[in-house]
Amino acid sequence: MPARPRFARSSLARSIARVEALAPGRRPSLPELRLRERLAQIAPTRRSLALGFGILTVALGGYLAARETSLFAIQRIEVEGASPQVAAQVRRSLAFVVGRPLVGLDGTAVLRKVDALPTVVRASYDRAFPHTLRILVVAERPAAVLRSGTGGWLVSARGRVVERLPASALPRLPRIWIPTRTRIRVGAELGTTGAAVAARAVGLAGAFAARVASASYTKDGLVFRLRSGFQLLLGDGSDVKLKVAVAERVLTMLPYGATFLDVSIPGRPVAGTGSAAVTATTKLK
Repeated sequence: MPARPRFARSSLARSIARVEALAPGRRPSLPELRLRERLAQIAPTRRSLALGFGILTVALGGYLAARETSLFAIQRIEVEGASPQVAAQVRRSLAFVVGRPLVGLDGTAVLRKVDALPTVVRASYDRAFPHTLRILVVAERPAAVLRSGTGGWLVSARGRVVERLPASALPRLPRIWIPTRTRIRVGAELGTTGAAVAARAVGLAGAFAARVASASYTKDGLVFRLRSGFQLLLGDGSDVKLKVAVAERVLTMLPYGATFLDVSIPGRPVAGTGSAAVTATTKLK
């Protein structure tokens, strides 16, 4: 077989090289182009990154400066939702924050101090820049005076011992007598004791509580002794509001000489004379 001429082989090689040079390279698909365009649009530039870090640095520096200087120091503590006496107690308990900055205030420590007061149920706080700390208080509501021997304690409608009192203090509040051996601690709750049940019942009695001289809860039930000497029997201590409402209505209808009214069953009030144990009773409809 005759050999190809040399010029023919070189011409073929040049043709192949020309075709490869003209062949189109791989082009990205349409979704890839769109993704690249979107990333290019949202990617931060070096200038924007530098500006952002600059703002963050200034803000952090301002925060640290506010914490360390008296620019936002607490000068005033306002107390809302409490009597002047309780408000004064709150301010005294928070005296340690006066002069400290509002920025970076340890709110947990503030609420812990206020909530520990026996006169406070719960509290919340707010910063009123530049120099005021505002405390919103839900205060304990006085219900009765706990009596044991010559001692006296104010007890709330929740059954919490609020403060120690002279025996003759707050004469308009009902008395709840407890055994002299009972240990009482200010700030403690009476739990499920008879005194606690009586205190909560007085608290639920509303305006009617002004007519109550003393309250007690024993195995025989809950009893309100009115200032007139009349006895009101309320049974197991449940549905106090309903029983008191029935009693208020029935007391205006009592027969002459009645000395007690039993509303243990609100739908069947019973009035009688003598002590509550006397069998001579009158059903009232």
